Amino acid sequence: MTLGYEETFIIRAYEIDNRKKATPAALVCLMQEAAMQNVIQLKLSVWDLEPHHISWVLIRLNLHINRLPNLGEQIRVLTYPAGFEKFFTHRDYKVFDAESNLIAHSSSTWLLMDTETRRMARIPDFILKYNEQMPAKADCLPHPTDKLPKLEHLHRRKMYEVNWHDLDFNMHLNNTLYIQWMLETVEDKVLQMGYLKELDILFKLEGIWKDTIESELQHIDNQTFLHRLVRASDEKELAVMRTRWVLPNEVETFIA
Repeated sequence: MTLGYEETFIIRAYEIDNRKKATPAALVCLMQEAAMQNVIQLKLSVWDLEPHHISWVLIRLNLHINRLPNLGEQIRVLTYPAGFEKFFTHRDYKVFDAESNLIAHSSSTWLLMDTETRRMARIPDFILKYNEQMPAKADCLPHPTDKLPKLEHLHRRKMYEVNWHDLDFNMHLNNTLYIQWMLETVEDKVLQMGYLKELDILFKLEGIWKDTIESELQHIDNQTFLHRLVRASDEKELAVMRTRWVLPNEVETFIA
């Protein structure tokens, strides 16, 4: 693939959970690390865009997990730009094990942020020129276009404060922490014994240094949860997410 990039990773001890498997947030981190190397290769990285006062911002991520890799396991991450759509650009990720089995895949949508006004920026021509090299739509992963359900009932919540080391190079809350903080509200037995199969997250607003943020959860059924992050100061939603899990029978009974 002309614009694509592949990188091999070994799952490290600080990326795993109590079952010695990579956490979903760690898997997303590795996918985004491969994406960073890809945009460096394409000369569209944060350093290349800095003189133009623009930067990439993740808007939506849809992740499907067949299985999570184990501690010490070698995985291969393939990522590539997957087309433009008005103000947005799409990027796909595919994660393979050492036998080339597809263990996870993800589609994502990004926009460019004006780093001075913090508003959405148009995609400049020097980026749009890559449109001619984009893979055919049929070769790309489908990306969700539907709206995520609104969280209407609050079943669990947890409070966080955005600390200095939670910020990324755009000076806002790192997007993988959005995911991690939302997952923390899931029932204990699900976290301990269940397996996340799918997450679909929509990022709406920036989390800023010293913000107090509430992570809220609605239990839809034994395998589906709705999540959102809300800024305490003005009650605005920073992100909404839906997750689907595979659970042992005893866990289903526990939360029924």
